[in-house]
Amino acid sequence: MIDNEKVEELFLTLEDRLDRTIAVLKENFAAIRAGRANPHILDKLQVEAYGMMTPLNQLGNVAVSDARCLVISPWDKSLLKAVEKAILASNIGITPTNDGTVIRLVFPELTEERRRDLVKQVKKSGEESKVAVRNIRRDTMEAIKKMKNGKELSEDEAKNCEIDVEDSIAKRIEEVDKIVAAKEKDLLTV
Repeated sequence: MIDNEKVEELFLTLEDRLDRTIAVLKENFAAIRAGRANPHILDKLQVEAYGMMTPLNQLGNVAVSDARCLVISPWDKSLLKAVEKAILASNIGITPTNDGTVIRLVFPELTEERRRDLVKQVKKSGEESKVAVRNIRRDTMEAIKKMKNGKELSEDEAKNCEIDVEDSIAKRIEEVDKIVAAKEKDLLTV
């Protein structure tokens, strides 16, 4: 690595953007269910409460009661209908049951066809992440080229920076592949 403040800043930005890309991929995968109750599928669920949209996790508890059942217990029981309505509108594919005190979400066993569809979705997400990583590489390479053309970096320094960027990108693409493979295995395990 070169002792140059701009280069250090460039590499910090590179790593930060790559970290965020991987984090988004993991977050997306957390919301994909594999036939087991997963409270993360409700992370982005907004409920109309007290005149504004509020995240579900700020309105009550979401607990896993068994391998295939989530129990949502709002602190304010008058919000049960609103929570139920938000779940139905969210297209998570599960019909809530409201017993007057809690809402239960029972996850059905996944069919082989549904598992295959989810695997396709996972692979598509993985490819989108790889494209994002490659775009980050392009942006970083362009910045290095500008620094070289602006005489801030010598030819050799620019070459070394490009090699470091390629190494970093290769590691992240490999990480994306591992995450995708793990999620795929999780989905196909019955």
